[in-house]
Amino acid sequence: MKKIQSILEERILVLDGAMGTMIQAYDFDENDFRGNRFQDHPCPLQGNNDLLSLTQPEAIKTIHKDYFEAGADIVETNTFSSISIGMADYQMEDWVYELNFEAAKIAKQMADEFTQKNPEKPRFVAGSIGPTNRTASMSPDVNDPGFRAVSFEELVTAYQEQVEGLVAGGADILLVETVFDTLNAKAALYAIDELKQNNNWDIPVMVSGTITDASGRTLSGQTVEAFAVSVSHIPLLSLGFNCALGADQLYPYLKRLSERTSFATSAHPNAGLPNAFGAYDQTAEEMRDLILNYLDDNLVNIIGGCCGTTPEHIRLIAEAVQNHSPRSYKYNLHV
Repeated sequence: MKKIQSILEERILVLDGAMGTMIQAYDFDENDFRGNRFQDHPCPLQGNNDLLSLTQPEAIKTIHKDYFEAGADIVETNTFSSISIGMADYQMEDWVYELNFEAAKIAKQMADEFTQKNPEKPRFVAGSIGPTNRTASMSPDVNDPGFRAVSFEELVTAYQEQVEGLVAGGADILLVETVFDTLNAKAALYAIDELKQNNNWDIPVMVSGTITDASGRTLSGQTVEAFAVSVSHIPLLSLGFNCALGADQLYPYLKRLSERTSFATSAHPNAGLPNAFGAYDQTAEEMRDLILNYLDDNLVNIIGGCCGTTPEHIRLIAEAVQNHSPRSYKYNLHV
């Protein structure tokens, strides 16, 4: 199968859409989240979407299938919070490796099925690595600004466990996404780099930051340019942005990034901004029309969707990219 690095030079690749939005449609209750295996677990599990890879694997498989059928080249594993730091909220730290392994295995099975059906359009699995619910460079307590809820070393150890499970399960790419604290991302990248060197792995890495609001900065205060410099010390498959903003609001920041990075660029914005009830109203057609601005202005190499997006959003985006060439970039990751 042709390497993804080579394919990126030929065409724009399509990432999948939201996992959480699709899971919500199933309306799973506490018993569904527990399944047979975790009936006696000591704390509530509803809301732990990543656990569904173990207790409702058919649902997760179907979501991946729907995105591949919509035209996605890459699907993300259901592992956004599958790290010991995040799983501590559910007293599930001991299941972190299995959560990542099984989630990657499910996604890889679907990717292989679609690749076999059409070898000219190979499908890939990106191991989703979220930011955790703690920040390494900021205090959660305004009265104690010097306090840190987690150390860099603790993050590295936690990320290594997650990455080992993802790679063993079959992930083709590692996606460090929704980066709001760059120090957390650097811990993830350090963990990945150590594992790659120690195990002689050849697995590409994507990084996707989050511009939190109209200030144009990440939560930890970095501009587009500062963020790009901070994470470009290792070879990346792509650098981009996701979440928090819709395609319209994200445009100026993606444009600045595309002008300054030598890596391929990616974007997976939300389906607009949430309404008063926290839901996303932007239709697939509306989002497609906004994404066309990215394509017409040659800003991206990888495009998909985040919160509120569905297979229908991805289907229209996948159709749109067919008529556009990928952004040219200098860095070549043939290793």
